[in-house]
Amino acid sequence: MLFTSYEFIGFLLAVFVIYYLLPGKMQWPFLLLASYAFYFIADPRYLIFIAVTSVTTFFAAKAISDKKIAFDTWFKGHKKEYEKEERKALKAAEKSKEKKIFLACLLLNLGILAVTKYTNFTIANINSIMSTFGSENGISFVDLIIPMGISFYTFQSMGYLIDVYNGKHEAQDNLFKYGLFVSFFPQLVQGPISRYSDLSKTLYEEHRFNWRTVSFGLERILWGFFKKLVIADRILVAVQAIIADTDTYNGFYAFAGAMFYALELYADFTGGIDITIGVAETMGIKVTENFIRPYFSKNIKEYWNRWHITMGTWFTDYIFYPISASQFMMKLSKKSRAKLGNNLGKRVPVYLSSFIVWFTTGIWHGASWNFIVWGLGNFVVIMISQELDPFYRWFHSKVKVAGTFGWKLFQVVRTVLIMSSLRMFDCYRDVPLTFKMFGSIFTDFSPSQLKVEAFTGMGLTVYDYAVVFVGMLILVGVSLVQRSGSVREKIATLSAPIRFVIWYGLFMATLIFGAYGIGYSASQFIYNQF
Repeated sequence: MLFTSYEFIGFLLAVFVIYYLLPGKMQWPFLLLASYAFYFIADPRYLIFIAVTSVTTFFAAKAISDKKIAFDTWFKGHKKEYEKEERKALKAAEKSKEKKIFLACLLLNLGILAVTKYTNFTIANINSIMSTFGSENGISFVDLIIPMGISFYTFQSMGYLIDVYNGKHEAQDNLFKYGLFVSFFPQLVQGPISRYSDLSKTLYEEHRFNWRTVSFGLERILWGFFKKLVIADRILVAVQAIIADTDTYNGFYAFAGAMFYALELYADFTGGIDITIGVAETMGIKVTENFIRPYFSKNIKEYWNRWHITMGTWFTDYIFYPISASQFMMKLSKKSRAKLGNNLGKRVPVYLSSFIVWFTTGIWHGASWNFIVWGLGNFVVIMISQELDPFYRWFHSKVKVAGTFGWKLFQVVRTVLIMSSLRMFDCYRDVPLTFKMFGSIFTDFSPSQLKVEAFTGMGLTVYDYAVVFVGMLILVGVSLVQRSGSVREKIATLSAPIRFVIWYGLFMATLIFGAYGIGYSASQFIYNQF
């Protein structure tokens, strides 16, 4: 059930009406039923997977939390009976019991994710290796279903489990409340990856109808629809044409395709997140922001602090920090400093941890080598940037351009170009072909390619490009205004007639210029596949 489908609009309307007609205490149980109904409509088989993850994580976290509380209570009253070393041994023994439960649940759920998503990828690589060594026999592929949003809800539930294990908060006592946290339907499609400590603050509360809250949510939904239908789904036609015919569309067209895809991906993904946040907001529920004007970033590190924020913080908090602070890394750091010197040696564990994070980030996006290379490409760019930091400092000590508008603009353009180049692995989904098309930008560029007829031959008219261009200007304008605060808050301070013109104008623009009707279809959100 796509966010942009009539079915979803009807489903959402029914949920919204019933939600506010019910007594406050019945609102969260109803949302749980609605979320499972949403999942059931997608495919009834998906319910098994999300239920297994919810149940196993709930009981594992509950067991860990209960054991932790019981031991702390007992230990507080008996610690004077033991010597210091004995107390350490008791704590270690208790932690070991909790760790066994934690690891069992973690391996089970990550195992489910790995089997459903990566089995055939693994088989394909094994067959490729066997073929290289002359074997004509291969392993048959397995017909497996990949549940919608499994990467998102698995990581969200594992984050909850890790937080409980680390004592950041106690476990939820109600299985059904926890089940709603895992399955809350607006974020099932493409995230964000919520933290329990954030989402639970408003998820279970009683919410009375508040026109300001509801209207703000509807405005956010409308903005998401505008991005998706007017911009993303329209420019998608040209992107698909460029990718499908690499013999014709190389050189400058490959560059244009990368730029088109950067715009499509941004409008598609942020549009979907806008709808998610807006739907939750209409019901008084706060979902974490996932984007903060990423294309205004001045470097790749800043970009990843602004793009898909909940994913980035998840990998940082649950993979990078634990690995970089592990005993193995501490030993490696000590050995590296002894052999390579303090300056270089101290960076080895950091870069190794970063390598693991970016490899995992790549494969999380998809079971394909193009995503792995894309992830490692980000790692290489960030590593080179960090290594060149002394040079940057020297440069800015000699050339006083830092802080000027021109330099800031250069940094922003540079970041967009680098990220768009890396995203070509996402476009072509074939590593050698991606390198070939990227190379063609520099080797096959020809002024003769720059013809209106060539671009209109991609399935879009001049009118379509004009609509996309105006839509892009609106995106940039809104982003600039957002730098000083919420656009919706600013609009709310205007007079009623002006507010009406703005939101009615956006609604009519989406209705009139949206890419649907004959020749178009509401495309699947890009991040649905992850």
